[in-house]
Amino acid sequence: MGVIQNLQDAFYAVKPDASFAAQKVAFGTSGHRGSASKATFNELHILAIAQAVADYRAQANITGPLFLGLDTHALSRPAWEVTLQVLAANNVDVRIAADNQVTATPLVSRAILEFNNAKSDMLADGIIITPSHNPPEDGGIKYNTPDGGPADGDVTGWIERRANEYLQGNCRNVNRISLTDAVRKAQEYDYIGRYIAGLEQVINLEVIRKSGLKLGVDPMGGTALPVWQALANGYGLNINVVNEIIDPAFAFMPPDHDGRIRMDCSSTAAMANLLIIREQFDIAFGNDPDADRHGIVDSAGLMNPNHFLCVCVDYLLTHRPQWSAALKVGKTLVTSSMMDRVVRANSRELYEVPVGFKWFVQGLYSSELAFGGEESAGASFLTRDGKPWSTDKDGILLCLLAAEILAVTGLKPSEYYAKLVTEHGNPVYRRIDAPATAEQKAAFKKLTAASITASQLAGSEIIAVHTQAPGNGASIGGIKVSTSEGWFAARPSGTEDIYKIYAESFIGESHLQQLIDEAQSLLKSVL
Repeated sequence: MGVIQNLQDAFYAVKPDASFAAQKVAFGTSGHRGSASKATFNELHILAIAQAVADYRAQANITGPLFLGLDTHALSRPAWEVTLQVLAANNVDVRIAADNQVTATPLVSRAILEFNNAKSDMLADGIIITPSHNPPEDGGIKYNTPDGGPADGDVTGWIERRANEYLQGNCRNVNRISLTDAVRKAQEYDYIGRYIAGLEQVINLEVIRKSGLKLGVDPMGGTALPVWQALANGYGLNINVVNEIIDPAFAFMPPDHDGRIRMDCSSTAAMANLLIIREQFDIAFGNDPDADRHGIVDSAGLMNPNHFLCVCVDYLLTHRPQWSAALKVGKTLVTSSMMDRVVRANSRELYEVPVGFKWFVQGLYSSELAFGGEESAGASFLTRDGKPWSTDKDGILLCLLAAEILAVTGLKPSEYYAKLVTEHGNPVYRRIDAPATAEQKAAFKKLTAASITASQLAGSEIIAVHTQAPGNGASIGGIKVSTSEGWFAARPSGTEDIYKIYAESFIGESHLQQLIDEAQSLLKSVL
């Protein structure tokens, strides 16, 4: 535990310098993330962010409770304590889990929506302390607005600017009370009980019970653990939780593809523990530390996230009779184009947005989107009668949907996708990371369609170049180049010195590699 203790000590001891851009508060697609030892996630950052959120609530007239959750990363508990102290000092009505329980992201989203649906005179919002699937040394904090989902760019921009003003002044003007007093002022909330009580609204649990399916679950040391434990006891579901370890070092985790520990339930390397024993179950699942992502395992192995999203959409559009035919289906620009074909075959409209689940929030909240899913194994969808369930990603929900699909159709997710392939074709897809300097990452923001002067890509005519998403016209933070037989998209990482290339071919693996190679050459010439 020496490494963990050193990390937590650094949270308090290391003082970020607000004159350095890298050490300022910076909200990406999923809040502010960093590491204490690098002066990017420290007590001063959290003091500043928490006070900025309190200020934002005041000017936005958000007077209801704030639902506060945290995951199992080593920096999450210290950051949660600081956040609670500041919010309580600002007389915010904070709702916390009992007995120091960790709280999954979708449970916070559900709590916000449930409160706001029942009250008309005040609105609730939330904060989740989590860096998602990032390595053990990382910390993260994100703000969810009264619509239950991740705050949009206008809100996070406001909070970021105000937080950096506080950081510039070493947080001298931040309100704070003792942790003892802050805990005393907070109210306990039964996140797990309330979430599970509503699940029948969105998942056909009865058909899963009657099927007797053997379900295996690896919460990967995260917040899904107490939820799956509760579902395994007293709900008639045949669930075996195969890993009940909570360890802030995540020492039980197999290394990811690059040798780092990363709790990515869409990675075959990170999911190795569950894959080894998959034959013991009819279907098995994994979740990342804040349970907003899902990993689906059947006898064929770990389901490709793009493939599973397509399975989900096809199943839901054919097994939710109460859903309006006017509901759209949301996907990110870098999600497989197989989704386009599935949606079109079901006579629905596609809503294509930039990377980031925040782009689906309003559509789910207003019940205009039936489903919102992104290529990194994050999704949510409406209740069986077409109402919002969670407007943040819900990994637990998607795992349960996989069980429902098997129970109803008799098809494992990989078998269901094979059926879709026979109907719509078999594209191949890959995402890779490439090194990028800070200057190259910044150059992505300046790209336009005119930046690409080539007329061909991988032997085919370029038919479209996008720097804005077709669904909502928002900037994609990068570029997407398409031909009739494939496409690539590229965007910089918000947390690492890399850019990500996504590519898909409708011809085969060799063509896919050609797409990637030519994409990198094109990008070198314009960045």
